[in-house]
Amino acid sequence: MDGNAAPRGSSLHRFANPGRFMRLSGAMLPWLAALAIAVSALGLVWGLAFAPRDWQQGDTVRIMYVHVPAAWMAMGGYLGLAVASFVSLVWRHPLADIAAAAIAPVGAVFTAICLITGSLWGKPMWGTWWVWDARLTSVLVLFFLYLGHIALTAAFDEPDRAARPAAILALIGAVNLPIIKFSVEWWNTLHQPASVTRLDAPAIHMDILWPLLVAAAGFLFAFASLVLLRMRTAILERRARALMLARAAAARLPEAMPA
Repeated sequence: MDGNAAPRGSSLHRFANPGRFMRLSGAMLPWLAALAIAVSALGLVWGLAFAPRDWQQGDTVRIMYVHVPAAWMAMGGYLGLAVASFVSLVWRHPLADIAAAAIAPVGAVFTAICLITGSLWGKPMWGTWWVWDARLTSVLVLFFLYLGHIALTAAFDEPDRAARPAAILALIGAVNLPIIKFSVEWWNTLHQPASVTRLDAPAIHMDILWPLLVAAAGFLFAFASLVLLRMRTAILERRARALMLARAAAARLPEAMPA
């Protein structure tokens, strides 16, 4: 056995200690929340009010300042969910299951925003609210994967019992991420190809790109803030439940003792 294995494991668990997490997240959360509000407001106001109109799409392009960041957060959130699930299955980190359960509802909300704003954009551009396009369909599958994870986590009275099946579902669903990413290249699709995340250079004017990136940064801060808040709430709920069980056990102890 590798002599360094134990120190590595103990170090990983040390960084995943709930008490240490509560202290660090308590210090970080106000700053993240402030950044989320300020940066999101800056990016959205910049994009919706001051960025130039697109020569083809006109003002309809402004939906992109909500749609694209939401899409990035939907995919990035599920990647984080898959990583947390992998860590839970392999290393049994105490916070991995809590992180996964916290990420899923936030990711589902951002995926819903992505789908709704995509439909709002599709109506004037395609003449319909929805098409069974490869990109749209794979994002809809992503939304259902989030809902499946949420439902599976809530199906058990004890969170620890739901952790393993929910983690397995999350890892299986991660196969959908490259399908979403490359669907516009693998199949004929109405959805426009990638214009920002390209290997050569973004196919988008810098006057549009900069407010888009600022809005995306704001959405990232918002996503992180919501996940941290949900994780802190889950830890406090577990502590409260453990305290109530301990008090109930202590109250029953005198009754069980012989007179």
